[in-house]
Amino acid sequence: MSLLDELLTRCNFPAPGAPVACACSGGPDSTALVALAVAAGCDVAAHHVDHGLRATSTTEAATAETIARQLGADFVLHRVALEPGPNLEARARDARRAVLPPDALTGHTADDQAETVLLRLLRGSGGTGLGAMRPGPAHPLLSLRRSDTEALCRELGVEPVRDPSNHARDVWRNRIRHELMPLATDIAGRDLTPILGRTATILREEGDYLDQLAGEIDPTDAPAVAAAHPVLARRALRSWLTEAGYPPDGAAIDRVLAVAHGDATACELPGGRRVERSGQRFRIVDR
Repeated sequence: MSLLDELLTRCNFPAPGAPVACACSGGPDSTALVALAVAAGCDVAAHHVDHGLRATSTTEAATAETIARQLGADFVLHRVALEPGPNLEARARDARRAVLPPDALTGHTADDQAETVLLRLLRGSGGTGLGAMRPGPAHPLLSLRRSDTEALCRELGVEPVRDPSNHARDVWRNRIRHELMPLATDIAGRDLTPILGRTATILREEGDYLDQLAGEIDPTDAPAVAAAHPVLARRALRSWLTEAGYPPDGAAIDRVLAVAHGDATACELPGGRRVERSGQRFRIVDR
């Protein structure tokens, strides 16, 4: 069995013949994603986003196109305009989300999952955030390691794009990858990637059960929210107040709980929204 065939047994792709969009930087992970999606029998289009941040970005886009077509996939190029400056990583991520198809597959691996757990821990996330990425067709490579994608590129004779920004030390994820993970692995004396992945799985499963219970609460019914266990009340409110995939922070949820308990008649939310109580009901007001 070739490495391609062996890795494919550990992936989670849609059924053969299904059209799929793959986010493709041309790096090892996204190259493996495209190769494995084609091997799975999917109708693959590789979508590359050129942020225009480096002088080499046009060359990288051309390399990504050559790789995609060599692997048997169509290629779609998206160009976005970003300026260097604060919050560049977040702005680049938002720009990609805006132009990529909403159901685009990504090449995140088990190593990315472990880094995500640590990143969210450092940011103060609760159990929902620490559940990290949910396995499934949107993240079909989550059971693979970064070493697997590198090995597959070598087997296929493909030289992937090497993004120098992956080594920038002003990006938290890079410092977690190059500094924190090696140090933590040395301290633990074992590979922490599968351990962090199992932690994410446990938290995700527990979170799903709590969400099921919280789903029985009407988040617009202030007395019902006030009477519920705070753990479930917070989850019900978080689900209701999530906008465009972004939930409000814990402090905002606590302010809404205070309104539910009668300590205030209204409160502000991030993004210019406001929760008001009229009688027994909550309503969201855009300011």
